[in-house]
Amino acid sequence: MTAVEQIGASFRDPSGSVFSADGIVYRQVNRSYRNQYDQLCQSGLYDDLAGRGLLISHAEVDHELLNDPAVYKVLQPRQLPLVTYPYEWSFSQLQDAALLTLDVLKHSLARDMVLKDASAYNVQFLAGKPLFIDSLSFERYQQGQAWQAYEQFCQHFLAPLALMSYRDVRLSQLLRVHLDGIPLDLAVSLLPKRSWLNFGLSLHLRLHARAQRRYLGTAPSAATPRRKRLVKKDLLNIAKDLRSTVAGLRWDHQQTDWASYYAGDSYQEAGFASKCQIVSDFIGQARPQCLWDLGANTGVFSRIASQRGIFTVSVDSDPGAVEASYRQAKRDKDESIQPLLIDLTNPSAAIGWANSERDALAKRCHADCLLALALIHHLAISNNLPLGKIASYFASMAEWLIIEFVPKSDKKVQQLLAAREDIFADYSQSGFERAFADVYEFVQSADVEDSARRLYLLRRR
Repeated sequence: MTAVEQIGASFRDPSGSVFSADGIVYRQVNRSYRNQYDQLCQSGLYDDLAGRGLLISHAEVDHELLNDPAVYKVLQPRQLPLVTYPYEWSFSQLQDAALLTLDVLKHSLARDMVLKDASAYNVQFLAGKPLFIDSLSFERYQQGQAWQAYEQFCQHFLAPLALMSYRDVRLSQLLRVHLDGIPLDLAVSLLPKRSWLNFGLSLHLRLHARAQRRYLGTAPSAATPRRKRLVKKDLLNIAKDLRSTVAGLRWDHQQTDWASYYAGDSYQEAGFASKCQIVSDFIGQARPQCLWDLGANTGVFSRIASQRGIFTVSVDSDPGAVEASYRQAKRDKDESIQPLLIDLTNPSAAIGWANSERDALAKRCHADCLLALALIHHLAISNNLPLGKIASYFASMAEWLIIEFVPKSDKKVQQLLAAREDIFADYSQSGFERAFADVYEFVQSADVEDSARRLYLLRRR
């Protein structure tokens, strides 16, 4: 009998769940959701959304779970190379995920269905585009019903986007604390007064939050004001207005420290070309199917891999750099790169109920090769991380490592040491090689032209 492992994030939905078996992810459809699932398929909505690239495609498969009387269908969806979370996305990634959700709602209403939830976790990125992945989020539209996912959409998408746009882009990290979206009263308290000149924000956040407070804990009664019965046109207008509000939000990604890093003086032209060539050669030797570029900045070197069709996760902790990387990927139609906002000194942890709803970064990482360029001095000097711990962490993530050692004589390291005492006696090329030799075999190394930096190709022992 095949071992079945339930996916931790899917236990809340009585309509079905997600599980894995033999490395394949499946979606179970319960009999309680039979009518809605049949309408999704028979109405043509599934074919329409999947054909437009808005909803993940699936195949109905035979599975031993079908012997369970509670199970109606087992689906094998298109497999995702990586699951990511909204607090790991850039501003435009979250914005695009919101717009996708509203597009799915619009097409659903056209076929007499509606989204019953609008969680940001129902969206993933595949081949460079957002994709709705929850085939059990649809239900039959009933004339006069309100959109029950309206509040969730505002909390998961509109509130964080407004805070990022009007207050501080780093407030997206509130989504790590508030897994069902940022509470509207909190968002309203943090937004500046000038944001209320935006009619959409004033309506969908400020007035919405006020209505939440007014009706909190009250049951419908004769004394409760009767709300207008909404027709389908009203829901479409709400979706249209939300779309206009979301699409109109802006954030200047060039204001962060690292977004224009490569426009500075890190390398002379010859040195930059030399580094690109060495990285390309080392990637060719490692031959990965999946590469993670750690501290990728705007993804300049990530694209050496992605342009070869290698699935490349381009990780950085600077919101502006990740935003720039995602925008370029969209312009280039680069389907092999996945920019992510992650701080390696505090990577995404396992959180949610029983610490199992959202997996830690380490559990989701299945890389063949890591790229760690111009990174080690930030980890070792800025964050006081011992070289041995850095080596062990990298070795736990992938078999191959392409890493750049930046010596103390380098201008960038000198800037890090300018305002603090140099307590890093082991930070030297020989110290680096000793620490990494404990877990890696040194396959090859090469000096970067016009600099004192050196690149290494290492393989885990």
